[in-house]
Amino acid sequence: MAIEKTPGKNEIMFVWFNRYAGVTLKTSSKTLVVDPVDVKAKVFQNVDAVLVTHEHYDHLDPSLVAEIFRLSQCMVVADSTSVRRLRNTIPGEKLVEVQPGSEVKLGDVSIKAEKCNHPPAATPVSYIITSEDGVKVFHTADSLPFPEMAAIGEREKLDIVFCTVGIAPGTSPETGLEIARLTKPKVAVPYHTGSSADLRKFGELLKKEMPKTTCLIPEMGKIYQVSKKV
Repeated sequence: MAIEKTPGKNEIMFVWFNRYAGVTLKTSSKTLVVDPVDVKAKVFQNVDAVLVTHEHYDHLDPSLVAEIFRLSQCMVVADSTSVRRLRNTIPGEKLVEVQPGSEVKLGDVSIKAEKCNHPPAATPVSYIITSEDGVKVFHTADSLPFPEMAAIGEREKLDIVFCTVGIAPGTSPETGLEIARLTKPKVAVPYHTGSSADLRKFGELLKKEMPKTTCLIPEMGKIYQVSKKV
């Protein structure tokens, strides 16, 4: 899903566009699309980068990524396994391979690859996106909680964390809550589920366990604007 408006200072906008990890993020100067599947390429004609977390069918559609690239000439940032599947369609100078610890700069926007605890995937990563004015978003892909998330949260002072609550093996509203507990974001967003009950359950758990953290339960296709508290 495209976002036509431009966020103001200390703001980002996002839209969740499928029942998996598909998210469009817009900063004041850049548009990033994470894990595009089950969506039309034509809505992504003004994209600066596509980010791929891992090779599973609900996160990587090589033909769709190639089509988005043809329309936008965007950069494609991906884990090692996904890069191998994209090499035939994305030019080398536009395809960036990352692993945990990598950082990619897109103008004044930073994209850091972090660990992802998703055992069925070969080389999964998660991403921390930092906007021009320091709004920090942690896209956790299909990750289960892992202890290092506490250090990530402490180091990054995250504004928004997307918390996986379903579909992927072992995930649930409870594991999503544990991600929020570890990372301590200002705003926690449950995603990666086709179940509205999963989303509501996460919201109930978060309100009980972390009342100071805002829960934003997203509707697919709806554009949200989040401001950094400064």
